[in-house]
Amino acid sequence: MKTQSFAVFDIDGTIIRWQLYHAICDEMAKTGIIEKATYDKVRAFRLNWKKRDNDQAFVAYEKFLITVFDDALKTIGVKSFDAIVHDVFEKYKDQVYTYTRDLLKDLKSKNYIIFAISGSPDIIVQKMASYYGFDDFAASSYERDGDKFTGDKFLAVGNKASLLDQLVQKHDLRYAGSYGVGDSEGDIEMLEKTETSIAFNPSKQLFVAAKKNGWRVVVERKNVIYKLSAKKNGYELDE
Repeated sequence: MKTQSFAVFDIDGTIIRWQLYHAICDEMAKTGIIEKATYDKVRAFRLNWKKRDNDQAFVAYEKFLITVFDDALKTIGVKSFDAIVHDVFEKYKDQVYTYTRDLLKDLKSKNYIIFAISGSPDIIVQKMASYYGFDDFAASSYERDGDKFTGDKFLAVGNKASLLDQLVQKHDLRYAGSYGVGDSEGDIEMLEKTETSIAFNPSKQLFVAAKKNGWRVVVERKNVIYKLSAKKNGYELDE
């Protein structure tokens, strides 16, 4: 068994400042692949989330968005989709958080194996992983048949813990000394596996899990990074 340690990062909202899945849908709407009436509904769901109408507003928005994405994917060819993904990658590849970008660089300099696990489509996650020097990744995938999509898919969301197990086994690594970084409830089971787990700009559900498990919480707001360490009676801001 190798003694080399690893770190695993979520991508959307953790490395990149936006959601790649959502950015791809936005681009599909701009090019007319998603009809205006349908996209207006997407924007309405997004606005409900931004207004913080309720705790489940983001979940409802994302669920509807995935349905729209899946329907749109059936109407275009693989080459057209790849071109859209390329444009989104070029637009968002450098729109990153300072804390996670620098943590990734620091861990790489210390010879950590670096993984990315994301719910976004594998084609754009692969581009991000290559651009930032990740050693391997796991993501959602959409089956292709020539220049068409079959409609069959695998979603990484809800499967991140098992995907991490597969990556650890594939690279003959161990969990001792490992790092995990995520921003939402979809990352909780993954973070429960790593030795040092960081809730970055956490959702409410992830923050609750972080408090329960004593994980570090980091918040990056504008040009300030707040690092919070778990204490007996709550969290304390690091000096």
